[in-house]
Amino acid sequence: MTTAVRQISQRRRSRLQEASLLEGPMLLLKSIRGFSSHRSLAWLACAPVALLGLSVFTLSAKAEELPELTGAFLANNMWLLVATILVIFMNAGFAMVEAGMCRQKNAVNILAKNLFVFALAVTSYWFIGFGIMYYGDPIIPGVLYFKGLFFDPAVTAEMISGAELVPSVDFLFQAAFAGTAATIVSGLVAERIKFGEFVIFALVLTAFIYPVAGSWKWNGGWLDQMGFIDFAGSSIVHSVGAWAGLVGAALLGPRIGKYVGGKPQAMPGHNMSIATLGALILWIGWYGFNPGSQLAMDQWVPYVAVTTTMGAAGGAIGATVTSTITSKKPDLTMIINGILAGLVSVTAGCGELTFAGAWVAGLIGGIIVVFSVAALDAAGIDDPVGAFSVHGVCGVWGTVVIGLWGFNIQGDGAPLGLLVGGGINQLGVQALGTAAYAIWTLVTCFIAWKVIGAIFGGIRVTEQEENDGLDIGEHGMEAYSGFATTNN
Repeated sequence: MTTAVRQISQRRRSRLQEASLLEGPMLLLKSIRGFSSHRSLAWLACAPVALLGLSVFTLSAKAEELPELTGAFLANNMWLLVATILVIFMNAGFAMVEAGMCRQKNAVNILAKNLFVFALAVTSYWFIGFGIMYYGDPIIPGVLYFKGLFFDPAVTAEMISGAELVPSVDFLFQAAFAGTAATIVSGLVAERIKFGEFVIFALVLTAFIYPVAGSWKWNGGWLDQMGFIDFAGSSIVHSVGAWAGLVGAALLGPRIGKYVGGKPQAMPGHNMSIATLGALILWIGWYGFNPGSQLAMDQWVPYVAVTTTMGAAGGAIGATVTSTITSKKPDLTMIINGILAGLVSVTAGCGELTFAGAWVAGLIGGIIVVFSVAALDAAGIDDPVGAFSVHGVCGVWGTVVIGLWGFNIQGDGAPLGLLVGGGINQLGVQALGTAAYAIWTLVTCFIAWKVIGAIFGGIRVTEQEENDGLDIGEHGMEAYSGFATTNN
């Protein structure tokens, strides 16, 4: 009896291995108990048919008589879709900058985090985050909103006649921003955090912490009612991601070997070529991030693109000159971070700064980032890629600068900033907004990191795994398998 069973099992495996692509799935189903009869297979086939019928019914129920699509409607939605793709492509830039500036033994881990975190962000933001951040009914007026899970993709006649954005493209654009906030965290906690624990934190950040903060401005919340300005998210996206990562970095502690005798040691990145390419990808992607935040294809899109460019250029110059003065030679890592610092420095005010104002804001951001990196090292917080200096410190600077020399450019042109005759009120509101985002993110993320660590026995890998590299310990593979490399 035993021999016969083995023979049958062997024949079944042989048939499955020899089966064609068309025969294989059916043989596999028949090998599962309960699916060997035609009746079971017929019931199984009903599932996709039922789902298809349900979707058709849903679409039919939402269908209405729609007018002819207008040129303005098509242009606005097409532009935002293009901008969304550019923002999503920024994930490649973040991955390359972070991987290149870190050690080769952790490259797979960094690439995996940056790739997977966007999938997580889109899913959690689709499930609940979008309903908190936009279109929600007030639970605590001005502070907390919620409409429900998922979102309604229906297109109405009013959307077409008013040249408004359809819900699907609006969601996709906003989800890309949520992914950016989560990706910033990855740089601060690189080379010593557990993969699974980072994944869980990214879900919490994009499902709740970031959407609540974003609603304060972009859903007409209390900061918006006060006149707070953050055009594309220097504070809402960049500083929130940076503060969240700072808490994680502080709780993790520095990498092994970062401090010797209390003094910070250089831990050079392994591939500056891909880090440089990543910076250029981010620069290009920022033309979706900032001009896309105009949320329409109008005369101001190219204006915002130019202020974005001027900020990046100023940041590169400021960081290069400063690093040359302080270290006697131009530091490529500082040129990279200077470009990104300049971009972050104009993200909040790219619609409220003149071209000259944007260049100066970027220039100062590039100078700030050099000293901020050194200050963070001196404070004992290990930030492997300078993410907090770029996104956190320059995110605050980029928000505050509107209160110094911003103008209501797209409105009546009136001065907003203190130094151009606008008074101190806007500066005070901008400072309040940056402080609110810092406090909210520090408190909620401290709780989140602590709870995750308590549940899973800490958020840091073991000393052995860190020394061997997270590629082996967390993923069981190497980024450069077969190449002669130094496992630094």
